[in-house]
Amino acid sequence: METTTPRPTLGGLISTFVSPLPPPLLLLFLSSALRSLSLKMVTPQSLFTLFGVYGDVQRVKILYNKKDSALIQLSDGNQAQLAMSHLNGQKVFGKVMRVTLSKHQTVALPREGLDDQLLTKDFSGSPLHRFKKPGSKNFQNIFPPSATLHLSNIRDGVGEDDLRLLFSNSGGTVKAFKFFQDRKMALIQMSSVEEGIQALMDLHNYDMGGNHHLKVSFSKSTI
Repeated sequence: METTTPRPTLGGLISTFVSPLPPPLLLLFLSSALRSLSLKMVTPQSLFTLFGVYGDVQRVKILYNKKDSALIQLSDGNQAQLAMSHLNGQKVFGKVMRVTLSKHQTVALPREGLDDQLLTKDFSGSPLHRFKKPGSKNFQNIFPPSATLHLSNIRDGVGEDDLRLLFSNSGGTVKAFKFFQDRKMALIQMSSVEEGIQALMDLHNYDMGGNHHLKVSFSKSTI
């Protein structure tokens, strides 16, 4: 049985019908001050990468008339709840993210021939979904955003200096670095959680050449 529950919105409190199972759709609100930057910095791809840490993102839509807001559709309501619990209140591009469950169930794709300035993207067939395989180790490695990142799938011959330079170029400061014994994995520590989030958005699946794409995750470890 559905119940009517007060739900906070940007304009105050309204009553909406809340289903017993959480919807798979999230509403992301940044800051109106970000509107002029959003098309350059906040893209469906960057939101897919960030929210994909906590679930398999199916579709992303940056709102045409409100580009400080986006709808992000995950595979199910549990993934949406997980993403909301970890990302609500975090900072990106200097602005605080506000993430809530949306009353909608799906992101509608634009009609054929309609130009929405590439604000909507369907990721349902993406090979980059972290949780597509049942029993994947990724299910056991879900952590809150952190300044320390776990790197894997590092190509042979890539050294510490190469990786420090790569992550410095994402706009942050590398505070510490540590290779694992096999040198295919490493930990890298940025100067803040916000820098860690930015580096993950920029560099997860970065093409290192030789059919190696860098995998970046948040880590619970410290260096």
